[in-house]
Amino acid sequence: MGKLQERRRFLGAALGGLLVPALPACGGDDDDPPRPPGPVPESQITQAIAQIDKLAADLMASSGVPGMAVAVVRGNQTVYAKGFGRRLVTDPAPVDADTVFQLASVSKPIGATVVARQVGRGGISWDTPVRAHLPWFALAEAEVTEAVTIGDLYAHRSGLPDHAGDRLEDMGFDRQQVLTRLRYLPLHPFRAVYAYTNFGMTAAAEAVATAAGIDWATLSEQAIYQPLGMARTSSRYADFAARDNRALGHVRINGAWVQGMGTMPDAQSPAGGVSSSVNDIAKWLAMLLAKGEFAGQRIVDAAALAPALSQQMQSSPPVSGRPAGYYGYGFNVGTTELGLASYNHSGAFAVGAATNLTAVPSLNLAIVTLTNGYPIGVPETLNAQFFDLVQYGAIRRDWGKIYGDALAPLLAPEGRLVGQAPPANPLPARALSAYTGIYQNDYYGPLQVADQGGTLVMTLGATPLTLPLSHWDGDVFTFTLNNENATPGTISQAAFSSDRVWLEYYDHEGLGMFVR
Repeated sequence: MGKLQERRRFLGAALGGLLVPALPACGGDDDDPPRPPGPVPESQITQAIAQIDKLAADLMASSGVPGMAVAVVRGNQTVYAKGFGRRLVTDPAPVDADTVFQLASVSKPIGATVVARQVGRGGISWDTPVRAHLPWFALAEAEVTEAVTIGDLYAHRSGLPDHAGDRLEDMGFDRQQVLTRLRYLPLHPFRAVYAYTNFGMTAAAEAVATAAGIDWATLSEQAIYQPLGMARTSSRYADFAARDNRALGHVRINGAWVQGMGTMPDAQSPAGGVSSSVNDIAKWLAMLLAKGEFAGQRIVDAAALAPALSQQMQSSPPVSGRPAGYYGYGFNVGTTELGLASYNHSGAFAVGAATNLTAVPSLNLAIVTLTNGYPIGVPETLNAQFFDLVQYGAIRRDWGKIYGDALAPLLAPEGRLVGQAPPANPLPARALSAYTGIYQNDYYGPLQVADQGGTLVMTLGATPLTLPLSHWDGDVFTFTLNNENATPGTISQAAFSSDRVWLEYYDHEGLGMFVR
């Protein structure tokens, strides 16, 4: 579990790939080995579907999450689709199978099928260098800049650090501005390290859309949503905001679910900006199970889709005798405990979304669960319970505890001073004029520190973001943040020295120093 606990910023617009394949290693009974692979009785699948109503009701009751929708696909048929609870906790309007939710990182596998469709049509491939279509795109190392491909970025193996660019998005920078600044980030060894990046994947998608001569959201409509009849699906936030039947995000404060601040993820739309209903996603899942066909029509070339659903990069190491986790292109790919090939993805916004889809092609079976609460493991739990019932006829683990324990650290506040009492006898600050001025940072842009009526205030970002500074000790001040990447209670140091200031919150990639 250590790797998960290190990844506070795992939620920077999306709970991603590691969770589902890695988590079975966190629990279970070693005295209860899985039975050898064999045919799963049809009746067992039917019985599992019949239990979803109860699984959902029990999870709604135990978690209190306001709303949820679930769909199950068998072959080319949606055999179950239902909503539960409310779209908004303060409004009785119910969730149904057409209610539109923000998908967060479940956008990644959907976007991967857009890319696969374009690959199948020719002109680009998974191995096309991004620079072939985005000549302005650059990373910190020239050789990597020239070599990095669409597939590298879709497999999170470009060398970019974990969640690269997410905090720029919170500061109001648009897609082009974020992608342009990725060149300042230090890189891991190319193709040797898995690090989950929303904006790395977005750069690849932008290259695909540029090659097609249209914007990504329009390409997604033309390539996938319209051919499948996904009329309630979009890669534009404005379309989500305009829906009458939409679920709004919620967070839990002091034990009560309340509406969250919401997020507008257009900057990283290919990685986290899709909104959809379970009825629509079921059509997409049916197309996936049929290797790119839907209703007798070829939507995506099977040979172009296959690499996305194949192991491209190890995403987590083997633990306790359980296999390593792998990522394809936009999908987690692995096997169930029965040894059946599977693929899945989770998505989350810390300000109020949690989603998961899981498919087992040999059973011709897939499930999607969408919720309007922040990530506490509800959709992953339901889908894991469902596939336990499918494969074994019984739920074999306490999935709610496994996922809840794994996700709890991701919602914890960030900063070394969280929970610390201020010094009883702090050293005094210098005159505020000693700290004021303009400080430069290539990655984050300029920072202005000003004296506003005896209080230091700093302003940064494109929006811009204005934050008061509170004195802590000597030349150290603090500020608080609450946004998609900064969960409530987050505290950051602002440590001044002669001509510079170090901002703890903005230093997780080593670029937190601003120079006057």
